[in-house]
Amino acid sequence: MDIEGAGGVITGGLIAGAVERPTGKAGDDHQGACSDCGAPTSGNFCSNCGQPTHSHRTLLHLGEELLHGVMHFDGRIWRTLPLLILNPGRLTRDWVGGKRTRYVSPLAIFLFTLFVMFFALSFMPHPGGHEDEEGRLRHLREEVVEQRAAVAEAEKTVAELRVELAAQNNPITQRALTSAQQMVDNRRDNLAQLETDLRDGRSDGLGVGTWQAQLKDMAADGDIKGKGMGGVLVKKLQNPDLALYKLQQTMYKFAFLLVPFSIPFVALLFLWKRGFTLYDHGVFVLYSLTFMALLLMLMVMAGTINGALGGIVATVGLLAIPVHMFAQLKGAYSLSIFSALWRTVFLLFFCNIVIGLFVTAIVYLGLGH
Repeated sequence: MDIEGAGGVITGGLIAGAVERPTGKAGDDHQGACSDCGAPTSGNFCSNCGQPTHSHRTLLHLGEELLHGVMHFDGRIWRTLPLLILNPGRLTRDWVGGKRTRYVSPLAIFLFTLFVMFFALSFMPHPGGHEDEEGRLRHLREEVVEQRAAVAEAEKTVAELRVELAAQNNPITQRALTSAQQMVDNRRDNLAQLETDLRDGRSDGLGVGTWQAQLKDMAADGDIKGKGMGGVLVKKLQNPDLALYKLQQTMYKFAFLLVPFSIPFVALLFLWKRGFTLYDHGVFVLYSLTFMALLLMLMVMAGTINGALGGIVATVGLLAIPVHMFAQLKGAYSLSIFSALWRTVFLLFFCNIVIGLFVTAIVYLGLGH
């Protein structure tokens, strides 16, 4: 269990709970003065400051507050989620239009979904590293067989070129022979390294043949080069597991950057239409990103349970993304089918730009210094 992930869920729940206004009943009707501001009260809440007029002082209620803060366990979540999935346009339009007490706020559900997603993904098995040694050894044996065949093929080519060169001393043939001989030497070196890894394993503890081991070898051999920030990245990639951990933690902490990155592009789609504000676009982005986070979590979990199931869910999920965008655009902004359709196409293109900006920011913040 990822302790930081668990702490993140609790933190996210409390943050999301803090931005939600209290709803429902705090207790029996109470008449008197507010215990906070002193204003006269005649109902469940103070009309001046909004504090509940009935103050609970039991340990059980303390647990209830924690449960509500972490899980948002009230009726609004069950009214919000179905609309978020099946009718996101209506949900966005209702919230912008002021119908807010029945739904979880876009910021609260976005924050909580993010933390739940990262918490759930922390339980998923990670490929490579120090696990599944038998599978890696089997993969390495296959590579050794392939490399031996490649070496034999290259040696055959060298032998043919030598015969051709002996029959006719041609500069072109000579150059081809030199190049082929260099290829043979490189493949022999690779084969020797693979056989050593298969026999002795790796001294750094990384699984033989894993992407971590290959990435570290590429960085150490200079196959990945760079200066300035690139040089820093190469240095960090020599410890792939640590680099991946830093990227995961950075993504977890700065996932909110997707919101400010996305709002300007959504606003660009409505640049010439009056009546829409950046707040409206922000609500649209928050609800849309919440749906994408839920969808990603579902896809990863399905793939972890069963590979075939994961493929089916991933295919359906990828098809659901433009459909959801279209439905939300059409309903939230009261657009015609054509207007929503072309905006969906542009929005999908803008999503690629946003993802590129986000990944660049994550790499820089996580590994760039």
